Amino acid sequence: MTALWRNRDFTALWAGQVVSQLGASITATATPLLVLATTGSPRDAGLVGAARMLPYLVANLPAGPLVDRWSRHRILLLAPVLAGLTMLTVPVAIWSGRLGVTHLCAVAFVQGICFVFVGLAERAALPRVVPAAQLPAAIAQNEARGRGAGLAGRPLGGLLFGAGQAWPFLVDGITYLVAAAAMLWVRRDLNSAAPPPEEPLRRSIAAGFRWVWRQPLIRAAILLVAASNLVFQALILVLVVLAQRGGAGPATIGVMLGIYGGGGLLGAIAATRLHRHFSPRAVIIGVNWVWVALLPLFAVAGAPWQLGLIGAATAFVGPMWNVVIGTYTTTLVPNELLGRVNSVSMTLSWGVLPIGSLAAGYLLDRAGPTGAVWALSGFMLLTAVLATVSRAVRHAPPLVSARTPADAER
Repeated sequence: MTALWRNRDFTALWAGQVVSQLGASITATATPLLVLATTGSPRDAGLVGAARMLPYLVANLPAGPLVDRWSRHRILLLAPVLAGLTMLTVPVAIWSGRLGVTHLCAVAFVQGICFVFVGLAERAALPRVVPAAQLPAAIAQNEARGRGAGLAGRPLGGLLFGAGQAWPFLVDGITYLVAAAAMLWVRRDLNSAAPPPEEPLRRSIAAGFRWVWRQPLIRAAILLVAASNLVFQALILVLVVLAQRGGAGPATIGVMLGIYGGGGLLGAIAATRLHRHFSPRAVIIGVNWVWVALLPLFAVAGAPWQLGLIGAATAFVGPMWNVVIGTYTTTLVPNELLGRVNSVSMTLSWGVLPIGSLAAGYLLDRAGPTGAVWALSGFMLLTAVLATVSRAVRHAPPLVSARTPADAER
């Protein structure tokens, strides 16, 4: 079997996305800093964050069937071009003195639409470029890619913003175009060998929901991921405000978030070896209780480096969850259905992200950053309890025996 890194199609796809994710991490740090510098309002920062995440709620369901029908290669080529050109309007608006919250919301929304299509297309294409035996390693490498991009991009975003407000957005726009160029090296057909039937979009979406509903563990995992996603989406803005109120500048905040991302990178590296030793049940229950133990520490931390280290600990355990559940799902779902199933999964689990951004702004206005941390900690405790008592989670089969003959025939 060819080594994963000698697989030209996988390497090109991986390299293009790591550049794109680096740019996205840069602006993930710079965007709230820009909004706070422009308006001084955490609520406005939460609104822009919600606009970026709104497509995960409204666009995922129709995008899934379209990813199964359209050329996945073309999606992975054209979506970054659109995202890059849109992002480049931000530095132009800054230089011309015409930047406003409405403009940032519109740009963020377009970015979110492109993220949805690229994410679904890449997940569906992965089994077409990587043998089944290498899927766990490939998923772990993709997880490390995202975490590594966050590690480098977060502090770089703060540094670039300190050098000039337009620089992070200019760099991000260029990274999207580089990601599109990398797709020119991918030669393999990324679409399923068994094309989905021509049917109304509503029926295609329903097929994805039916498959998810028949898998109790996947169904429970999606809902639990949604709860944790809501918490951690809100937490990022809370940490930025906590650090700012402690006197931290953009560069320091970027370093803090970089330390946070570093924990995820280390966790992704560890997950490449550890994923085979843990059952989905152990991962789902254990990770939630680790988060319950760690989140309250944000309320008593003082310095930004302390916030970053606690964040790194929360991020360390996340990749294990993503690798185990991602492998479980990718193994079970027929490839011609993968885009639709992933769209349902992402709608339910990522559709809460705009709610998390809005909740962060609301909690910060009403309770302050410390009160927001305690509220998020309480919600995380409820999530862990539900994970522990869930029958589907407690009786989850090991991955190697999860696929039944009936599943194989679907």
